[in-house]
Amino acid sequence: MFARPWLLLLLALPVLHIYWVWQRQSGRFAMPFDSDGARRMGSGRLMRMLLGVGESLPALLVATAVLLLALPQELAAPRQKRALTNIQFVVDISGSMTAKFGKGSRYDASMQAISDFLDYRSGDSFGLTFFGNNYIHWVPLTSDPSAFRNAVPFMRPENAPPHFGGTEIGKAVLGAREVLTSREQGDRMMILITDGMSGDIRNGAEMELAKRLRRDGIKLFAVNIQEREAPGEIVNLARMTGGEVFNPGDEQGLRQVFEAIDEMTKTELEQGTAELVDWFWPFCVGGLGVLTVYVLFLFGWRYTPW
Repeated sequence: MFARPWLLLLLALPVLHIYWVWQRQSGRFAMPFDSDGARRMGSGRLMRMLLGVGESLPALLVATAVLLLALPQELAAPRQKRALTNIQFVVDISGSMTAKFGKGSRYDASMQAISDFLDYRSGDSFGLTFFGNNYIHWVPLTSDPSAFRNAVPFMRPENAPPHFGGTEIGKAVLGAREVLTSREQGDRMMILITDGMSGDIRNGAEMELAKRLRRDGIKLFAVNIQEREAPGEIVNLARMTGGEVFNPGDEQGLRQVFEAIDEMTKTELEQGTAELVDWFWPFCVGGLGVLTVYVLFLFGWRYTPW
């Protein structure tokens, strides 16, 4: 098929020229050949046929140009593309996140593990929410991982405002939920990193919150970065959404947590639809072939009316 089919009407011109070449009844002319053999050949049917072919070649070149200008297209094979996942990190920056964890603090280890996680989730969108008694959406959903790495020094627990000193997990999760639900395309995932517990997810509140997340298609994974096991409320919150709770004991364990999350949420491939693409190559190859033959004809086999 062609993107500009109306240009194909111009093919009538080379067709008429070829018809005239092969049907004309013009007078005969003596050909200036030096040898008797060439003279005998010039008076035969073969020479007249060769001359007709040579004169038809320019019309074929014009036809090729018309076909290229008409933009030939074909249906390409459907392509698979990576399904997008929107991932919102919800990171605790309360005072307890300054506690020792490996070579640095709990906050340092968490942010380093997140940075490593971004490297093998290329193509997804990531957002970052810091929270204490309040929350702040520090990095909007973006596929640029450098935005995360640049955020590390600015919201350290040591630098957080005083009203960020406590921990309110339910408030932060609800805030992150609004970010994820604002995206209509792609899967939704939330990764909560905390070393504490809060009163706003006690007494069954975590179950109601989990139901809201599940209705919105949000899967929550919780990373409990402390010595004790994760509180039951956080376990309920994660597992009710189809996620899981992890209790890493050291930096190596924390890295393995994010590897496990990646394995549990492997990216799917979506089958795309067939698309029209340009299909120039057969016409270009044919046109170059015709041009080559025509140049050879110009060296000898051409109509000379004298």
